[in-house]
Amino acid sequence: MSQRRDDYTSIVEAMTLINQKVNLMGVVLETSFPRKTKGTDYFCLVKIIDQSYQSRGLSVNIFTETIEKLPWYSMLVILFCFLTLGERDEKLILGLRKWLVDHSIVADIREGDGFNLVCKILRVVREDEWILLVWDGTDTPPVAINARLEDELETPFPLESVPVCLPRDIFCKLPPLGTVLRVTLNCGNEKLAMNVLRTNRWVKFDNLRCQLLDSLWHAAHLPTTRFCYLRDEDHIVSQRMREYDKHIKSKWGMDASFSLTLANSCDSDRPFRSAFCLLDESSCASQGDCIQLGEVVGKFHCVVRVVASFPWFVEDYWSPTGVYRIRLTLEDPTARIHAYLYAEDAEQFFGGYPALDVLKRMRSLLLGICESDGDSERNETCRNPPWIMCCLKSYHIDERYIWGSRNFRIFATTLKM
Repeated sequence: MSQRRDDYTSIVEAMTLINQKVNLMGVVLETSFPRKTKGTDYFCLVKIIDQSYQSRGLSVNIFTETIEKLPWYSMLVILFCFLTLGERDEKLILGLRKWLVDHSIVADIREGDGFNLVCKILRVVREDEWILLVWDGTDTPPVAINARLEDELETPFPLESVPVCLPRDIFCKLPPLGTVLRVTLNCGNEKLAMNVLRTNRWVKFDNLRCQLLDSLWHAAHLPTTRFCYLRDEDHIVSQRMREYDKHIKSKWGMDASFSLTLANSCDSDRPFRSAFCLLDESSCASQGDCIQLGEVVGKFHCVVRVVASFPWFVEDYWSPTGVYRIRLTLEDPTARIHAYLYAEDAEQFFGGYPALDVLKRMRSLLLGICESDGDSERNETCRNPPWIMCCLKSYHIDERYIWGSRNFRIFATTLKM
């Protein structure tokens, strides 16, 4: 069968033309990260679809002499032919783009292999391995805490699933609301992957593995992971940004699912679900807001969980002179931070100096420990700390190094029992 070089064959028809040369035009549904062959060539796998073949797509292996010759997919539509792009081709591309927008699908994040994620690549960071910082404006769901509280001295509960050292000016450019998810690259040759990843671009990842590291969500790239760039005008992206606008306007500083969880917690009959805070409760700051404040000193009204405390034994809550000194680890969907309970602020927090059995019960309720487990001074059970409202203030302890010595402290807050 002969074919004019300015004609394009549908995918369904092309699949019947074995050992024949055809010209194809299709939407790039997904692509693999580029790899080097066992020889000197480079290759990637591209899956394309068109109106004739939408179910699984056609996989096309592309080989080139250099990585620079591999095709780029920022336009979402690719031509497999040897022609110069003409006016007729542009019209076909526009039609395919419109069809693609009407058929995009977003998959929710879930634990295990094979979940899909539509997100924005914020940063590409090199630590011990390549890390992507991605974001879609929503909050990852809270999870149960699995940590030995008595080990907090020697092995403090991590503040990040994978520590990423970003300069403050870069960190402050990250969105203050919505979870910034860490994605570890594991694609054989990460340097090759860096040539196709672009920051500040929306992308759809297919087949990531999600796991919990230190009770924090973390994702990992798999050899079978595919991706496709999305335009800012894509309806999926527009939907995400509309939801993020609602997120910003939320009283709690959390998305709809978190706001509902918090409301149910605060209205329930279960004890110790909230705290009384003397700051204005008309709006809440996220932990991201607290960290990114442009000034060292600030005051915030926050909704958090207490996931760890040091010291663990309540008998050690006081210094030899009888002053409270406690470090709590707080978290919300945006970050984990350390916050201190000290002196008169801790007295207000606990309602003075209650008896040891009362203080132990307060600690257990705060950290989500069942009373049957809290009877022992060792705890290795799975915990689900309640959400509480509290007031935070930031301050520094070294005038010569104000940002490096910045701390957070709970104040103007009293526990409700």
